[in-house]
Amino acid sequence: MLAKISSFGLCGLEAYPVEIETDISPGLPNITVVGLPDNAVKESRERIRSAIKNSGFEFPAQRITINLAPADTKKQGPCYDLAIALGVLAAQGLIPFNALAPYAFLGELSLDGRIQPVQGALSIALAAASNQCRGLIVPHENAKEASLAACQVFPARHLNEVVAFLNGHHPIEPVKIDFELLIKDAPRGRLDFNEVKAQQYLKRGLEVAAAGAHNVLLIGAPGSGKTMLAKRLTTILPDMTPAEILQTTQIHSVAGLLKHPDGIITQRPFRSPHHTASDVAIIGGGSGPRPGEVTLAHNGILFLDEFLEFNRHVLEVLRQPLEDGYVSVARSKGSLRFPTRFMLVAAMNPCPCGWKDVPGKICRCSPTQVENYRHKISGPLLDRIDIHLHALPLKTRELVDVPLEEPSFSIKERTTKARQVQWQRFSGQPVLCNAHMESPQLRNFCALSKEAKEILVTAMEELKFSARAHDKILKVARTIADLEGSESIEAAHIAEAVGYRSLDRL
Repeated sequence: MLAKISSFGLCGLEAYPVEIETDISPGLPNITVVGLPDNAVKESRERIRSAIKNSGFEFPAQRITINLAPADTKKQGPCYDLAIALGVLAAQGLIPFNALAPYAFLGELSLDGRIQPVQGALSIALAAASNQCRGLIVPHENAKEASLAACQVFPARHLNEVVAFLNGHHPIEPVKIDFELLIKDAPRGRLDFNEVKAQQYLKRGLEVAAAGAHNVLLIGAPGSGKTMLAKRLTTILPDMTPAEILQTTQIHSVAGLLKHPDGIITQRPFRSPHHTASDVAIIGGGSGPRPGEVTLAHNGILFLDEFLEFNRHVLEVLRQPLEDGYVSVARSKGSLRFPTRFMLVAAMNPCPCGWKDVPGKICRCSPTQVENYRHKISGPLLDRIDIHLHALPLKTRELVDVPLEEPSFSIKERTTKARQVQWQRFSGQPVLCNAHMESPQLRNFCALSKEAKEILVTAMEELKFSARAHDKILKVARTIADLEGSESIEAAHIAEAVGYRSLDRL
């Protein structure tokens, strides 16, 4: 007897429908899986055999053929276990075919019949919704993330539970998610800006960066607070929108990184790879292309500490993701696109020893060593970083005294207000914040007063800024104006934005 069951497979961040056909025919006991299965899919034969027996059903001692269609697409992972097991039971007549038709099935089986969570449940739920699937039966641990899609999601813990549901003996209530309540109850981080003493210049620069989603480079001696501030930057970023929560959760689900008990990402990601990371780890790829650090930081922050200790090739591959907002991973059978709208926050020392131009410290690096060290960051990459901030070590008095510093929530109120201005400004357009403006938006929203234009022209001529640096200055100035509630860009805004291009002057 032949049974057909619907499921889904993953390709990058997207899911595609897979029809699982199970045929039981007379012959020597054997299970054959066809349709380009990988090793994890092939091994499902042993898992489903034990799961069916340990769930109280009889496993047929006949020839079983399982086809995963489309047959020309490689199937990966254990997510088809539940569907294959149900196909075997349906082919024996233990489940009516009409009960299977409205649903798609997802889940890995333990040997005792328990249904284990899988990766990419949200992507599969989104695909199920677009394919007008009536419902998706998923592992209980994947239910909340999958319910973010516009699809009925039914959580299950055991194979017996699913069989009883399909036979009408055991109802399963679909899971529903309230986005507003989800955002309201989102856990808050333990870090806060008020833990950082002094460094008002750095805090101002990071506030501007957070308000417009600008990339930042922090330059300073060891112990000046660069890493401490970078780790607290997420606390002053605006809350994620429902669309951003959906995107971020989908990415982390595919990568298998959902650790929250609810299986939903509500806080902006903060990724901090080690400087020994390879270009594939940063950009993504591999034999079965997977998202890299630039994609895992989507809608959040990618922090590269010890920036110039990264391999130069690794740094150069950041140029396209920073400029385009996505990365294309090409393979012989096609290419995949991963989103990369993140804030780059990089931290570096002024020289190899770290003490150049630091009062009271002796730098033992030669001018050639300093020059070679700084040449690790190329001009094109530096052009793509909007704000350069220099940090000096704190004085003893600043360390000993404990003044009342401004907390994160107070700064966050200003950055959120500035970001709301940008959302209204760019309504109906493909950009959401100032850092992502392109030429049409620059022309429409970055008109300069006469004094501001004179300052910008003088800076461009005297400091030899590039055309890309010119655009970055306009974007940062627009953000500074938004923070101050000004509709126009004034001379003071341009002057501050020019001051954030210090490395260009060197």
